[in-house]
Amino acid sequence: MTLLTGITAQRIQTPRLGAAVLGREADRDDTPPERTVVLVHGNVSSALFWQEIMLALPADLRVLAIDLRGFGSSDVLPVDATRGLRDYSDDIYATLTAMGVPTAHLVGWSMGGGVVMQYALDHPVLSLTLQAPVSPYGFGGSRRDGTPLTDDDAGCGGGGANPDFVQRLRDQDTSAAEQASPRSVFRSGYVSASYTTDREDLWVASMLTTATEPGNYPGDTVASPNWPGFGAGTIGVLNTMAPKYCNVSGIVALEPKPPILWVHGDVDAIVSDASFYDLNYLGELGIIPGWPGAEIAPAQQMVSQTRDVLAAYSAAGGEVTEVVFEGVGHAPHLERPAEFCTALLKVIGSGRIG
Repeated sequence: MTLLTGITAQRIQTPRLGAAVLGREADRDDTPPERTVVLVHGNVSSALFWQEIMLALPADLRVLAIDLRGFGSSDVLPVDATRGLRDYSDDIYATLTAMGVPTAHLVGWSMGGGVVMQYALDHPVLSLTLQAPVSPYGFGGSRRDGTPLTDDDAGCGGGGANPDFVQRLRDQDTSAAEQASPRSVFRSGYVSASYTTDREDLWVASMLTTATEPGNYPGDTVASPNWPGFGAGTIGVLNTMAPKYCNVSGIVALEPKPPILWVHGDVDAIVSDASFYDLNYLGELGIIPGWPGAEIAPAQQMVSQTRDVLAAYSAAGGEVTEVVFEGVGHAPHLERPAEFCTALLKVIGSGRIG
């Protein structure tokens, strides 16, 4: 029910985990790396979100979409957040190795953008496509230059999740009656208000594959003396992106430098310089009481941080292309699939490995 015609699913057993991988029926296993694309989903989603793009890409490519641990049909294993996003990137490397894929063009969406940047720090890649990526300095709690606001990442990590939303994931809630239901969150957070589709049930089903066991989504939390009273824990999804654990700005020093495509929408509610998922911004708006002010708890300038790091990458000799989709939210590949594919094919055409 969740696979579109032409999409196949397989399970790849690795020393790290059993990973679920989507592919296309007509794709060949012996396709060279230069014509292989690997798609990595973001938080509270799965590989199912990539199916339209998989089917839209040219037939001479091999296109794979991998479920991260705790999402989709991959094994539900705890995430060591103190390694940042490395559990995820190491899982992808193990999966591709088991499939005989030495390198590829990597595409990462949201948290997946951070995952593929971490992958590139550890393994060769042909190109990176970053769709609405998490900042290179993680999610929340940092100044524009990446400096953490507090030692304990106050306001970041597992404690920042809406408990009602987490419970509705557990309950497999498909309704749209409440603001915290996954369907309502998809409509308000993942896409723009103008987006319509007859596949919304599929996208919600993908969200509902999110594991909420301890060590998965959202993760643990610790008490903090700093506003808003909690800090990042050490396990689970949201803690992997806490500033003290997540910093992939080292891509600036990569040699050789793979070409990078950065695509994002200009009405993204999640990854933004004014993100409605950033507790400091919500404090600034008065939604969360007791905000200590912009000097102590400024909103994270997520897009500006990415732009700064990619500008430094370019200045160091890297090739960077930025594509901004007007009126588009957090998922350009859903809202503007043709334009997304066109931009992706351009960077694949310039892909190289040293």
